[in-house]
Amino acid sequence: MTNPQTHINHYLGYCQSQKRLDAKTLRAYRIDLAQFSRHIDSADILKTTPDVLEHFIANLHQSYKPKTVKRKIASLKALFHYFEYRELIERNPFNKIQVKFREPVLLPKTIPLHTVEVFLSAIYKQASDGKTKYQKRNALRDAAVIELLFATGIRISELCSLKINDVNLYDRTILIYGKGSKERRVQIGNSDVVRTLEQYKCDFTAQMQCCGHFFVNQNGKALSDQSVRRMINKYTALASIDLHITPHMFRHTFATCLLEADVDIRYIQEMLGHSSINITEIYTHVAMSKQRDILTAKHPRKDFHI
Repeated sequence: MTNPQTHINHYLGYCQSQKRLDAKTLRAYRIDLAQFSRHIDSADILKTTPDVLEHFIANLHQSYKPKTVKRKIASLKALFHYFEYRELIERNPFNKIQVKFREPVLLPKTIPLHTVEVFLSAIYKQASDGKTKYQKRNALRDAAVIELLFATGIRISELCSLKINDVNLYDRTILIYGKGSKERRVQIGNSDVVRTLEQYKCDFTAQMQCCGHFFVNQNGKALSDQSVRRMINKYTALASIDLHITPHMFRHTFATCLLEADVDIRYIQEMLGHSSINITEIYTHVAMSKQRDILTAKHPRKDFHI
């Protein structure tokens, strides 16, 4: 009998070499599958029954939110699909169970536009009035990061992995490598944003060339998403903003603003890099100001004379 982790390691190797999954996805798979391995202990994973899966899923529901459970089940389904594909098992145990549960719809959290303006003003103030050259220089980089997040709706992981040649400031475009190794090109439409990026690139060229990434820290290493989160918290406090802001909220705000400006949802889907229009449609629920305008101007009640 082979240790369950041995089969899991073979599968993860296949995911890396054949499916070419990114490091973040592989890490999530490794965590999810190791959890299942501990659940079955030393049992033969190839002899997993539907009952074992149902018991494991029931335990997941007791400890995690529906979205997390859904991801962990997907990781496990992919593993057994691989076993079936490799003919290591005769029948996939998932074929005998129905995994259906209601996942609550959580509306994307956006940032009020006046708050975005106050936030950016705090960064630019630091860039011009900082006490040291180090503070001013870092603030310039921070301004470039936030401007790009808001201007393009790029994911924080995509932003941190941008290479020097992915950002073409002459053509005002950035080449983004999204989920599933899908590429997309997004235009930078605002001249002020381009100027900030040009100033940042000019100031940080040496550090950028050290590691090849576009966004870097003072040590010439690629900027991490944790660094961006800490930076956002710093300026939120500096600007006395009473709102917990995350990098992803700039993406949500980007999409919602475009939707409220009557941009076709298909264009928004393409700019965000969503594989399905169903994912993008969540933003139709949060465009409240647009909804208010429609109901005020178009609803027939306005023509009643009572």
